[in-house]
Amino acid sequence: MNKCHIAPLACAAALLGTGLGAAAPTAAHTVHLVRPGESIQKAVDAARPGDTVLLARGTHRESVSVSTPGLTLRGMGPGTVLRPQAGPGTATAPGTATAPDTGSAAGSCAAAGNGICVEGTPDHSVDSVTIASLKVTGFRKAGVYANKADRLTVRYVDAVGNGVWGIATEQSVRGVFRGNTARNNGDAGLFLANTVTAEQGAMDTGGTVVERNRLQGNRIGVTVRRLRNLTLTDNHLTGNCAGAFVVGDENKPKAGLVTVRENRIERNNKSCPKTARLDALQGSGIVLTGTEDNLITRNVIRDNVGTSPLSGGIVVFKSFVGTTSERNRISYNRLQGNAPADLVNTDPGQGNTFQGNTCRQSTPAGLC
Repeated sequence: MNKCHIAPLACAAALLGTGLGAAAPTAAHTVHLVRPGESIQKAVDAARPGDTVLLARGTHRESVSVSTPGLTLRGMGPGTVLRPQAGPGTATAPGTATAPDTGSAAGSCAAAGNGICVEGTPDHSVDSVTIASLKVTGFRKAGVYANKADRLTVRYVDAVGNGVWGIATEQSVRGVFRGNTARNNGDAGLFLANTVTAEQGAMDTGGTVVERNRLQGNRIGVTVRRLRNLTLTDNHLTGNCAGAFVVGDENKPKAGLVTVRENRIERNNKSCPKTARLDALQGSGIVLTGTEDNLITRNVIRDNVGTSPLSGGIVVFKSFVGTTSERNRISYNRLQGNAPADLVNTDPGQGNTFQGNTCRQSTPAGLC
C-alpha cells in the first residue's frame, strides 16, 4: 500500500503516471493506494477523516467496512472490480489475488453477504463518506450497504449481479446517489428504507437525491420504503419486473413526500414470481402503495406490460396491509403502450389527483 500526503488528485497523478500536473494542495489529506492482493480494510483502518483509499485497476476479493467520517473509497472506473473472497477450492482468475479480512468489522460485513458496508452506531451516524468509480459484483446480499449514514455519496458505482440489492441503505439521511448502474440484482437495484426488520414509522431523509442512475434487469429498479422527503429524478429504469416502488404501511408517520420527476421508465417486463411479501411482478412502471403526498410528474413511462395486480404505467394501490394512498399528485406525465392501462387507481384513498397526463387508457376510465 502506497501513501501520498498531498491533495488526492495530485497524488493519484503521481502514483499512476498520468502526466497530470500537480495543482496546489488544498488539504493535507492522504491517498492510500491499494493494489489487487493488498488489504483494502487495512488501508481503510489506517485512514483519517478526509483521506482517500484509492483502489487500483484489477480484481479485489474482499468485503470492506467503513466507519471513518469523511472517507472516500474510490476505484479507477469499471476496471476496478470488487468481488467476494474466493472460498476454499474456488478458482481465481489470472491477475487477481485474495486479501484476507483483517478485522471484525470487515468480517461482519462479509458474513452478512455484503461487499462494502458504511456503518454508524446506534448513537452516532457516520458522516460524509463517498463510494465512487468501481464495480461491485457477486455478493450474496448487497454490493454496497449503508446503515446510519449521513450525507453518504455513492456515484459511478456499477452494482451487478448481487444476490439481493445492488445499493442499499437503512436509517440513513441526506444521501446522494448519482450516475450509478445497478443491473441484474436479485431484488432492488437501489433500495432505500427506514429499516428492514423493525416495524417503525417513516423516516425523514432530509432530502436524499437519486439522480441519473441506470437501473436495469433487477426485480425492482428502485424501492423507496417507509421514507419521507426525497427525490428521484432523471433516472433510466428498464428491463426490471417493476420500475419504481414507493411503499408505506400502517405505521406513523406515513411514508410520502417523495418526488418522482423526469425519469424514463420503459419496458419493465421481466417476470418475477410471487414472494411472501409481494405478489408476482411484471410490467409495472411506478407503483404507489400505502403512501401520501407524493408528486409524480413529467416522467416518460411506456411499454410496461403485464397481468399482475400491480401492472400498468402508474399504479396507485392500497397496500397489502390495507393502508390507503392519499393526496398523491400524478401530473404531466407522458404514458404510452402500458397495459392493462397507462394509469391505474384501485385505491379508495382520498385526494389522489390525475392532471395533465398524456395517455390513452386508464382504470377506471377518465383519468387520462
